Amino acid sequence: MELTEGMRASLTAAGLNLIQQALSIFDNDLQLALCNRRYQDMFGLPDWLTHTGVSFEETIRYLVQQGEYGPVGNEAEAVRARVETARAFQPHYMERRRANGRWISVEGAPLPQGGWVTVYTDITEIKMQEGLLRARSEELSEQVLANAERLAQANRELAATNAALQEAKRELTEMEARTRLTTEMMPAHIAHVGRDLRYTYSNRRLSSVMPGRPNSILGLTGREALGQATFEKIAPYLDRALAGEASVFEFADDESGRRIRAAFTPDRLPQAPPHGTDGNGAKGGMSEAAGPINGVYILSMDVTEEVQARSALMQTRKRELAAQVTSGLAHDFSNLLTIILGLQSRLQRMALPLGGADLVAATLGAARRGGTLLDRIAGISGRRELRPSAVDLRDFLADLVVLARPVLPDSQVLEVQDTEIDTALMLDAGALQDALVNLILNARDAMAGRQGCIRLTARALRDTWLEIAVEDDGPGFAPEALERGLEPFFTTKGGEGSGLGLSMVYDQVTLAGGTVRLANRAGGGARVILRLPLRRAVPGSAPRLVLVVEDSADIRETVREMLRALGHSVIEAGSAEEGLQLADLPGIDVILSDISLAGPMNGVEMLEVLAARAHPARVCLMSALPPGTALRDRGAARFGVLQKPFDTRMLDHFLTGGPA
Repeated sequence: MELTEGMRASLTAAGLNLIQQALSIFDNDLQLALCNRRYQDMFGLPDWLTHTGVSFEETIRYLVQQGEYGPVGNEAEAVRARVETARAFQPHYMERRRANGRWISVEGAPLPQGGWVTVYTDITEIKMQEGLLRARSEELSEQVLANAERLAQANRELAATNAALQEAKRELTEMEARTRLTTEMMPAHIAHVGRDLRYTYSNRRLSSVMPGRPNSILGLTGREALGQATFEKIAPYLDRALAGEASVFEFADDESGRRIRAAFTPDRLPQAPPHGTDGNGAKGGMSEAAGPINGVYILSMDVTEEVQARSALMQTRKRELAAQVTSGLAHDFSNLLTIILGLQSRLQRMALPLGGADLVAATLGAARRGGTLLDRIAGISGRRELRPSAVDLRDFLADLVVLARPVLPDSQVLEVQDTEIDTALMLDAGALQDALVNLILNARDAMAGRQGCIRLTARALRDTWLEIAVEDDGPGFAPEALERGLEPFFTTKGGEGSGLGLSMVYDQVTLAGGTVRLANRAGGGARVILRLPLRRAVPGSAPRLVLVVEDSADIRETVREMLRALGHSVIEAGSAEEGLQLADLPGIDVILSDISLAGPMNGVEMLEVLAARAHPARVCLMSALPPGTALRDRGAARFGVLQKPFDTRMLDHFLTGGPA
C-alpha cells in the first residue's frame, strides 16, 4: 500500500513522540515547523504554542513569564536578546539548571534548507550522580572530582560537536558533488594549479576543449598535461597570475588546430587580521585584505567557431570599406582610361613619324592593363557573397588537375595527394578553385620554367580545419615576401605583376572564416597553407514534388534536369499566374520561382500571395539580380534567394535548408 502524505506525517509524529528527548524545529522565519510531545511536557507549554507556525518570540515570551530562565529585570529585553541570538543561529551545546531545579542539556544544529533543530535532554540524574559521587567519596580529592565532572561535560559537548561535524561533512560532500556536476556540464575546462603549477582540480573537460589531451590530469604539471609548445604559450600568463595579476589570453593550439581563450585568476588566501580584531577594529572574523597567492584558477574555452565568424565579419567590413574608398576613384580612373584609349585610337589613324606607332601601341597596352587592374581591384573590394555547397573533395581536386595542368610547361609536374576525407564538405567551390589556380600559377612563375614539382595536399585537422597546402620546388619566399606577401599590390615580379594574386587568395579564404600562412620548405621552395573551417555536409533531402516557375524555357529545362538528377519530381510553370493555378495541386512540397517573370506579376509577389493563403509548401526564389537590388532584397528578406548561376550541388544544398 502506498503511503499518503498525511499517513507519512502521522507516522513521523508517532515516532518522534516515542523518544525520551524533547525536540523542536523552527524554520528560517523563526516559526515552529515541528515538535514532539516531550517538548510540550518538558516545558509545560499550552497547546497553542505547539501548533505549526507559532512564532519563536511568542514561545520565548511565555517561558520568560513562567520563570524558565530565572528572575529577569526587563522582560522585553530578555525576549529580544534571545530572538536576536536565534536570528544569527550558530551550532551549540550547553547545560543549564532550570528554575524548577532540574538540569537539561541543549544541543542545536542548523538545517541546510534554513532554520534549526534543537534537542533537549533531561540530565538531572547524571548531575545527581555527580553530586553523590562528590559527597560520598571523601578520599577522592576535590581536584579529581572537578576534573571528572569537567571531563564528563566535555565528553557530552564533544559528542554534540561530532554530530555537528558529521552533518557539516555530509552537507559539504553534497555541495561538492553538485559543484562538480555543474562544472562538468559546462563547455569549458575549469582547473586549479598550485604554485608548483601542478593541477589540484579539474572538471575533466580538457580533452573536449583541446582534443588529444588527457582528462585525468590531477597531479600533472601544465607542461605534462598540455605539451611543451602549448605550455610555453601560457607560461607567462601563469607567472603573471602568481604575481597577482589576472588576465585573459587567446592562442592557437597547434596540436588540435583549435583557437583557445584562457582566463587566469590568482587564488588568494584570506589575510589573517591583527590579533583579536577583524581588521576593522572589531573583534573576531577575517580580514578582506589580500593574502598570499596559493595558486591560479584557469578557465579555458574553445572559441574556434567564434574566431572564424569574427575573421569573416572583419574581412567583409574591410571589403565594404575598400569598396567605398575605391569605387569613386575607380570610376574616375575608368573615365580617364576611356579618354586615353580614345585619344590613342585617333593617333593610331594619323600619319605619325617614325617610332610614333610603337609609342601609341605601348600606350594602348598600358591603358588596357590599367583596365584589367581595375577589374581585379573590383574583384577584391566589390560586394561578394559566399556560396557554399556540398563538395566531394576528391572530385574537386580531380577537376582542379584537369583545369591547371594545361597551363603548366612540360618541365613541371602537378601532384595532388589523395585525401582521406570521404564525406562531402560545405565549401564555396568556385572561390576555392580560383584561389588554388592562383597559387599554382604563382608556383609555376616562381620556378621560371625550370624542372620541378608543384604538390597540393589536403587533410582534415582535428575535425576543425580543412588544411590545403601548395608547395613548389622554386627558390622560396624572400624575407620581405614572407612578411608582406599578402598585402595588396606587393609583388616581386617587377612590372609583370599586379601584386593582387596572393591578396585575392587571402581575401577569399578569410571571407570564409579561414587563414592563410606563407612559409618556406626545409629543403627549399615555397609553401602556402590555407585553412578553411571544416564543415561536413548533411545528407541530401528525400525525394520531393517541386513546382518550378520560370519564364525562360531553356533555364526551366536546366533546372528540371538538375532536380530530376537529385531524385525529385518536377511540375513547370511559365508565369506567375500559371504558377498560382498549379500551386493548388495536392502534394507539392517546394515552390521554386524566378524573381523576374514576364507578365503583370513577378515571383516575389506570387510567393507573397501564396504566403497569405498559408500554402503548406516551402516557397523560395532564384535570381540573377545582384545583391542590393531592391526587388531581390525584398524577396531575400522573406523567402531566401538562390543566386544564379548555380549547379546541382548548390541547388541540393539550398533545398535542404542551407544558406544560398
